[in-house]
Amino acid sequence: MPMGGAALDLTGVPLPDETLATARQSDAVLLGAIGGYKWDNNEKHLKPETGLLQLREGLKVFANLRPATVLPQLVDASTLKKEVAEGVDLMVVRELTGGIYFGKPRGFSSNQNGEEIGFNTEVYATSEIDRIARVAFETARKRHGKLCSVDKANVLEASMLWRRRVTAIALEYPDVELTHMYVDNAAMQLVRNPKQFDTIVTNNIFGDILSDEASMITGSIGMLPSASLAAKGPGLFEPIHGSAPDIAGQDKANPLATVLSAAMLLKYGLGEKDAAERIEAAVLDTLSRGFRTGDIYSDGNTLVGCKQMGEEVLKSVESEVLATV
Repeated sequence: MPMGGAALDLTGVPLPDETLATARQSDAVLLGAIGGYKWDNNEKHLKPETGLLQLREGLKVFANLRPATVLPQLVDASTLKKEVAEGVDLMVVRELTGGIYFGKPRGFSSNQNGEEIGFNTEVYATSEIDRIARVAFETARKRHGKLCSVDKANVLEASMLWRRRVTAIALEYPDVELTHMYVDNAAMQLVRNPKQFDTIVTNNIFGDILSDEASMITGSIGMLPSASLAAKGPGLFEPIHGSAPDIAGQDKANPLATVLSAAMLLKYGLGEKDAAERIEAAVLDTLSRGFRTGDIYSDGNTLVGCKQMGEEVLKSVESEVLATV
């Protein structure tokens, strides 16, 4: 179904009603990357990114799970020193449908001096914080039992409430170790010592920024999938990168984030854990065999394009199937 730039070209809007209706009727939604120079100068309501926000809101997917794992095969692709990057395995749980991206009032006006101003509102209700906190605690419980809540409670009232509610929900999860960190310190610590983190929970805007920072520890944003989950109904699964319009049509893009997003869809959206693990194992096997797209290439490996990388993953999936027969 068309959305984003493709939908703008076909229908004049970034999220056609038919696309949203079809998504709502699905068991799970796999989303391609969006964005492009072609639509950069459009008015806000006619930008591809607006369609993405509308889709998230329409599906009520409030919990965004973004893993950042440094694979042994790619540790040398990280811009951090090997001893810092090696072994990093963290999950950012980002609140996705509240906060400053959706808060009202918002818009443009003039101040008392007659200057034009732009304004947005960072606002969270108790129920919004409680439900994302529970998702984060459940996620941490399935990982290594450590949850770090990131806020700006020394300055922002919305963060003061955030910290208070996350602390209250922690009483329901005595087996999970909860810590708190201010967002500016968290940004610094992700670069200084990322291995200290297991699961991070934070609001919409902080999660947007920190998850992209965490992704670069892994060596390439082209490797990382994400899952956006609702209380009920279909989840939304997508790579965290954009559409890379500068290399469009050149067979250079890294397809692995989308492949791994499909694995997350199987795991979290359809409950097909074995199928998800087969795909994840195939990606690791392909990397172990030395195949690399340009964004993760290093000397001694085999440089391939998007199409061949996909074919090599498929070979690994099929060989694994044969090995189990």
